[in-house]
Amino acid sequence: MNASFGIDHPLVATHDIEGLRNRLISLGFNMTAIGKHPWGTSTSLAMFEGCLLEIMGIYDDTLIDEVPAGDFRFGRHVFEHLQEREGVALSALHSTDSMADAATAQAAGFTVAGHLEFGRDVTLPDGRADRTKTTLALLPDPDFPRLSFFLCQQHKPELIYVPDWLAHPNSVMGIGGVTVLAQESVHSSLKTKLAGLYGAATPCDGGFQVATANGPMFVKTLEAIQAEFGELPQDISDNNEPSIVAIDLTYKSSADLEFWITKCGLNMRTTPSQHYTTAPKETANVILRFVAARRAT
Repeated sequence: MNASFGIDHPLVATHDIEGLRNRLISLGFNMTAIGKHPWGTSTSLAMFEGCLLEIMGIYDDTLIDEVPAGDFRFGRHVFEHLQEREGVALSALHSTDSMADAATAQAAGFTVAGHLEFGRDVTLPDGRADRTKTTLALLPDPDFPRLSFFLCQQHKPELIYVPDWLAHPNSVMGIGGVTVLAQESVHSSLKTKLAGLYGAATPCDGGFQVATANGPMFVKTLEAIQAEFGELPQDISDNNEPSIVAIDLTYKSSADLEFWITKCGLNMRTTPSQHYTTAPKETANVILRFVAARRAT
């Protein structure tokens, strides 16, 4: 189970949420129907135990300043990043107690802009209707806005992590890590920023990594990432702004995953380590890397 400050869900912002949702379904994900937030963003989820994959669009740009958290406006943040390019606009970290975890983050040097509470109506597989309750604590970063975080606490996790909703035909089980693009000149400041939550960083090819409760967070240069994954879209490489550009997804069955990869019709390829990835432009400027889940011993 994910623990506080583990990777919960990077928000993949897209201009075409229906198209991206259909591509993910074709890849074997069980995606929720498109829902709406009161601050103008639309959303669809692939839910896993303790984390999820979320894609997000804008359904009404007249609402993007609604429901502010202090000076931070969630809808406007997503909207403004989409004007620049598709991709991860900000990322959720898991929280078991949003107030206590926000205090920990603040002590570590993060700015807590405020809190948001919201819910959505759900119908469970047995036909019972209920409503979720979620609290967010916003941690915007003015220096690295695409690396802004927010803490996400699910007060009724039994309405989120429903077994029927966690089963995906491609056997994907959850998020296993993320890769952050960052110029070497900002690695030192990012190490300081992340060390307050995750402890000391360790070196990796082209940068460093920290261990979260839900997989590693790699921070690497453009050259290292392109050596690993191939060429990134030009609107990412030219800007080179610190941001998450790849998400690792753990899977259980190679046969099931390969069936959907063969069937989906997307531009799939493999890295030298034989992990499947997608062409970034097909998945809103984000590489999805599939990593075999470790067997229990």
